[in-house]
Order: sequence, then structure tokens, then C-alpha cells
Amino acid sequence: MIAKQSFIKVESPVDLYHRMMSDAARGEQLNYSAWVRDMKDFVFETGLFPVEALDQYTAYNMGWNVPDSAYFTAARGGGQGDYRHAMAAKIGNVVDCLVNFRDSKRAVIDVPNTPLAHHSDTAEAKCLREVHFFQTDGVLNITALFRAQAAEIFPKNVHFLGTLLREVAARTGFEVGGMHYHATRLVLSRTT
Repeated sequence: MIAKQSFIKVESPVDLYHRMMSDAARGEQLNYSAWVRDMKDFVFETGLFPVEALDQYTAYNMGWNVPDSAYFTAARGGGQGDYRHAMAAKIGNVVDCLVNFRDSKRAVIDVPNTPLAHHSDTAEAKCLREVHFFQTDGVLNITALFRAQAAEIFPKNVHFLGTLLREVAARTGFEVGGMHYHATRLVLSRTT
């Protein structure tokens, strides 16, 4: 079966979430791409992700603190959603790149923790693979590349991406812009 391709344009992350949930519920294999115009308001709660869980996961993945482990569950992403490895250094590298070469195409965060993750190692099969940063007329945007996205996990991922974008924008003097989002496969949940 060939995956159907989808490209949509939305105003906000919550708009993309609602569209994803609807599209993924159909059960088709989707290669999913979107442009989210405004990433300034990226926080929204769901039953799976109350704001406290979003804050804890993002703080952990940004490398800011050791969170309350009660929020970490397999249903919320397990090891595949652990993006923390060397994240402070990766962010520092992107900031240095954009400060010194504002139009660089090398402002990239590579998320996996190992250069050769075996396909059977679930914890190393990170869903988020890369985040590219680029500025246009003083507005900082990102491109996020996912190997897969469970739609119900998207609130956690976009909370991290929005925080990452806001952090890099603050440290480089750019305005927060939008996000190109690409997932090779969109599914409804981690069990589908």
C-alpha cells in the first residue's frame, strides 16, 4: 500500500492537532506535512497531556531539570520521546551558528543519541529526527522532521518544539515564526 500524502496549512499548533486527530482517525497510512503559521501559542492540554506533564517532559528534553517521574509513561511516548541527550550543547551550537551566520543552512539539531540506532532498539528509534532553524527577515522558523507521529502524542512534541523555537529566538534576537512539520507516517496512537 502506498501512503497517501497530505500537505495542509494551519494557523496554530492546536489547529494542526485537531486536523491530525481527524485525519489519523481514518486509519490510512499518511505521509503528513504542514505549515503552522504562528508558533507563539503552542501550549494546549489534552486528557493524556495536562499542562504539568507537558512542562515536565519539555523541561526534561531541554535539559533544564530532573522532572517528576510520575508524568513519564509509555502511553506518553516512552523512550522514543526522550530527546534530552546533549540538548544544551545542541542548542548552543544552533545559537552560535545563527548569531555568526544568520542565513546559515547549518543551524540543525540532530535528535538521535547514537549514529547507528538498530531498528529493534525502541528507545533509540526517536520519532523526532531533526529540527532545522532558519530566519527570514528577522523571523525564526523551524522545520521538524519526524519518522513517525502518533497524533495523540503531538501536544507533547509541539510543546517541546515551541519551547525550543522560543529559546533559540530569545538567544539570537529573532522573532518567533512558524513551523514546517513533516512526519513520514502519521498514526492515531502509539498502538496503531
